[in-house]
Amino acid sequence: MERILPFTEEHHQFREMARKFFETEVKPHHEEWEKNHIVPKEVWRKAGENGLLCPDVPQEYGGSGADFLYNIIIIEESSRVGNSGFFISLHNDVIAPYISAFASDEQKKRWLPKCATGESILAVAMTEPGAGSDLKSLRTSAVDKGDHFVVNGQKTFISNGQLADLIITAVKHDNGTISLVMIEEGMKGFERGRNLEKIGLKAQDTSELYFNDVIVPKSNLIGKQGQGFRYLMQKLAQERLVLSVAAVEATRLVQKITLQYIKERKAFGQKIGSFQNTKFKMAEMATELEMAQVFCDKVVMEHMKGENTTAEASMCKWYTTEMQKRHTDECLQFFGGYGYMMEYPIARAYLDARIQTIYAGTTEIMKEIIGRSLGL
Repeated sequence: MERILPFTEEHHQFREMARKFFETEVKPHHEEWEKNHIVPKEVWRKAGENGLLCPDVPQEYGGSGADFLYNIIIIEESSRVGNSGFFISLHNDVIAPYISAFASDEQKKRWLPKCATGESILAVAMTEPGAGSDLKSLRTSAVDKGDHFVVNGQKTFISNGQLADLIITAVKHDNGTISLVMIEEGMKGFERGRNLEKIGLKAQDTSELYFNDVIVPKSNLIGKQGQGFRYLMQKLAQERLVLSVAAVEATRLVQKITLQYIKERKAFGQKIGSFQNTKFKMAEMATELEMAQVFCDKVVMEHMKGENTTAEASMCKWYTTEMQKRHTDECLQFFGGYGYMMEYPIARAYLDARIQTIYAGTTEIMKEIIGRSLGL
């Protein structure tokens, strides 16, 4: 199906390059990364050399100054090979935009160039043991000491937590307001906890972080003090939208490997794909996928125009991720016992899909946001 997004010849050339990178530098190594529960920093630097990091960051800060469609291409090509360990979209599309939008010129020049080369890996620390989507329940404190803050607290479920060199951290002040500060690798009192064991995303490092009297200079305050909650809310729509783009492409991959299998595998003397139930299930899933693609593309275009897509991004996020989870489950069924074996890609896809309806706001939170947009 022809896409409604306005891809140009330059975009198609970039896609070819990105596809080659993920086919050669990510796909062959993913199994090893799964065993190690982490990806090597070298792949980040290689991505930087190929212009795959922070492409929409202005050239004066080390990026390419490209439009957001280049980011979309990277997300799609990453998902196309089943990548769930090298969290490039988190770096490009979720965290770097906080720096681009809210940091000072001096901070952008200090941080962004190394983010674009892969020398610095980004993470964002919001979630705490007692605070997830409810950011107002944050307990990590930042006490104002004049020219610096003293930060104390704990974060959990932090993606890129082991690898990150720069961590945008949500902190709370004595007056109850929230700010964003940059915690840097090497700051005294900053410690990484264990690399958490997850049921999926085995190659992606997820960590606990601890802050014990960490001295953070005021020059690391992002934006204005006390405006952190507003900043976080402004960027959540893009985070949810890019997750939707990834979910659509991940679902497409699952359907592709399932089609290949059911066209070859036989049961009761005939190919599994020839049974009416199989045909109907695959037809339903193919139809739903194409409909999700069109809606997702529509919201991407609205987002690129600067329109408020809070509700629409929430619609995309819950629907596409629930679709990914449901389709992966249905496709695994066609593999029978083999679908339960980790040597088959469908098994890993099944495990990796489960988190999609949870992070960046659960399905229930998405529906709450949409309900409020309806005046309910």
